Amino acid sequence: MLKPEQNELVTRTGPGTPMGMLFRSYWLPALLAEELPENDCPPVRVKLLSERLLAVRDSDGRYGLIDEFCAHRGVSLWFGRNEESGLRCPYHGWKYDVEGNCLDVPSEPVESGFCKKIKLKNYPLIERGGILWTYMGPPETPPPEPAWEFMSVPADQTFSSKRLQETNWLQAMEGGIDSAHVSFLHRGNLNSDPLFKGARGNQYNLSDSQPFFEVVEHAAGLYIGARRKAEDGNYYWRITPWVMPCFTMVPPRADHPIHGHFWIPIDDENCWTWSFDYHPTRALSEHEVQAMRDGKGIHVQYVPGTYIPLANKTNDYLMDRASQRAGVNYSGVEGIGMQDASLQESMGPIVDRTKENLTTTDNGIIMARLRLMRAAKALADKGQLPPGRDPESQRIRSAAIILGPDEAFKDAAKEALTARSGVAHASV
Repeated sequence: MLKPEQNELVTRTGPGTPMGMLFRSYWLPALLAEELPENDCPPVRVKLLSERLLAVRDSDGRYGLIDEFCAHRGVSLWFGRNEESGLRCPYHGWKYDVEGNCLDVPSEPVESGFCKKIKLKNYPLIERGGILWTYMGPPETPPPEPAWEFMSVPADQTFSSKRLQETNWLQAMEGGIDSAHVSFLHRGNLNSDPLFKGARGNQYNLSDSQPFFEVVEHAAGLYIGARRKAEDGNYYWRITPWVMPCFTMVPPRADHPIHGHFWIPIDDENCWTWSFDYHPTRALSEHEVQAMRDGKGIHVQYVPGTYIPLANKTNDYLMDRASQRAGVNYSGVEGIGMQDASLQESMGPIVDRTKENLTTTDNGIIMARLRLMRAAKALADKGQLPPGRDPESQRIRSAAIILGPDEAFKDAAKEALTARSGVAHASV
């Protein structure tokens, strides 16, 4: 369990907070590129780390993330006209470019120089792998651009989505590094979901509900190994990497794509759950992509025209008690993504970790919290930049592998946990 002040430290990410400063040290996914599909398209409201911003694409195709509100009298620039390489406020005509520079104040003579004194807060916005990424930290210490494998493979080998989750980011992320729940919560989907079924490893998940956990530190985070019994005295290892602050990868199954998540705070009580699937050596099939769009695997179906899950707390996640009783669907909630979200949201906006009773299967969660707290304090107190900002830390994979009883996964799976261009993932 955590003390109240520790729970505050790891969950609060607004401006000026230690954890907020930590998040602002990294490139973060902000929007799908499809949300700004063409030059001079309508701006998009973006709330990240409790800051209200506006994403803009101008006449020349340049992206920017600027303060949502006009510097004149605080009107939301979402209502603005995107025209001639700038966003013009409809109230009094003040115009801004994608870097927040004021281009025009119609009521003031140009020679007064008033316009040049006005500038909105702004952050860079770049497109990589169909995602628009932003860096919200000090401009003098930017990290290298993101280099995750899923956004580096050809476009036909990768698929990304996002969904609104009405919880603090941390309890969502902690679900992503908890392999123990798969044997229960998702057991009805392992042999039926088109992005999971047919894998030999599914049977090990279902037959051994008491996994042994071993957690190994690496430079930028953790490798969380869950060991289950396999044939002939061997073990089935599922190894989940966590990279600071909020990147997780799910161990693969058979030749299905690898998948994983980012858990990005909107504010302290809501987050974006980003989900990606990719295959290192082949294009995703039409069947696989359609399954992802239909909410299979780790993805969800949306309320049309939004990124809000169709199954949500307003409709009790479309809970099917009859299916639950019959054993068809262990949880009664359809879909792996919403099975996770429904239970994480049931904890409340910010779970009270002072009331927890943790077990050995929670060691990965415990160690992740400790590393986050240490890194946030080191940054706030000493200005020490956190790990995981460099491309090498991002060339990482999850793995599923069979090992002998005397083999340590940190040694035997070393190559399997490294992203290597054109090399297939280690899977069972």
